[in-house]
Amino acid sequence: MADDTTAVVWDSALLDYDMGDHPLNPVRVELTMALARDLGILDRPGVQMITPTEASEIDLTRVHRADYLEAVRLAPIDPFFKGWGLNTPDNPVFDGMHQASARICGATLAAAKAVWHGAARRAVNVAGGLHHAMPARAAGFCVYNDPAVAIAWLLEQGAQRVAYIDVDVHHGDGVQTAFYDDPRVLTISLHESPLALFPGTGFADEIGGPNAEGTAVNVPLPPGTGDAGWLRAFHAVVPSVIRAFAPEIIISQCGADAHRLDPLADLRLSVDGQRAAYIAMRALADEVCDGRWVVTGGGGYALVEVVPRAWAHLLAVATGEPLAPETRIPQQWRALAASRRPEATIPEAMTDGTEPRMESWPGTSEDPVDRAVLATRTAVFPLHGLDPHDPRD
Repeated sequence: MADDTTAVVWDSALLDYDMGDHPLNPVRVELTMALARDLGILDRPGVQMITPTEASEIDLTRVHRADYLEAVRLAPIDPFFKGWGLNTPDNPVFDGMHQASARICGATLAAAKAVWHGAARRAVNVAGGLHHAMPARAAGFCVYNDPAVAIAWLLEQGAQRVAYIDVDVHHGDGVQTAFYDDPRVLTISLHESPLALFPGTGFADEIGGPNAEGTAVNVPLPPGTGDAGWLRAFHAVVPSVIRAFAPEIIISQCGADAHRLDPLADLRLSVDGQRAAYIAMRALADEVCDGRWVVTGGGGYALVEVVPRAWAHLLAVATGEPLAPETRIPQQWRALAASRRPEATIPEAMTDGTEPRMESWPGTSEDPVDRAVLATRTAVFPLHGLDPHDPRD
């Protein structure tokens, strides 16, 4: 394996699609990469820039049906196209939809290949993380499911234990669905309660199919959960299950929409709390699977105020030392952000001015977060030989 090398998969062509005022505006990815470049993150020793190609039909049909791919190709031609989850407010049809979606899949595939083949220890595609797409349906702004396509490729290469950690504010339903009956894939999702938020799935009792019980792990958190509660929940569930499962590689979906400024959800994390989550995931990869970590972006709709800062922190964690929270944002980037989104409040620093508290799960509590944690632990911990009531597990 390449010693402490990180592949950053990027091509400006990943921005070559126009979704108008849709929340998944590619400007958030453009601004992320510009901020990472201006902060010197992409010039660090050991960073390899990889230019991806489109995922092939063979790649895509490891997860998606061939007739769905054909529908995605044809939909932009017909303004009245209906079906397959396409041409809806969530999933509008746009020119080049198949090519753009396949390119994003190809980028996550390139990241997985770099890590699996040992060309890099870690790899990042911030344009990826489109975790809601189903085998034959677009959903939640997602047309093709790039994390699932990458995981399916890894399984085809002989991987026996792949862990997927999803910290998007929305449940990672598409990835869970793809591997719900496969004991080789552990899917873990921390998200806002499905009682309050799309897609309405991800309850604690969704634990995997009959031959894979315990390999779907869901932590539905109450609206309003902030840094302390979110991090307490993460550390009460994720490390224990990951250690018990002992994956060969970890795939992370790092949607930035759990932030308190995100317009589409109601968790209350700060950029500083998100940074702490990224550090924790890298530490788990270092501990359990020799650092093999593939990272994608995901949701995040505070396009200037949050996403570029969160994912610049993510890129920093993946490529070396985390950025100091108090790092000032270069004026060059602030000018670019103002030109792209004149109505936005342009941040000045990489911190929200908070210091996340790291609290241990108490084992029993009337706090809604702790009750959610106990429900998850009760559902899945015994299936991994762990005690759901013992905070040491």
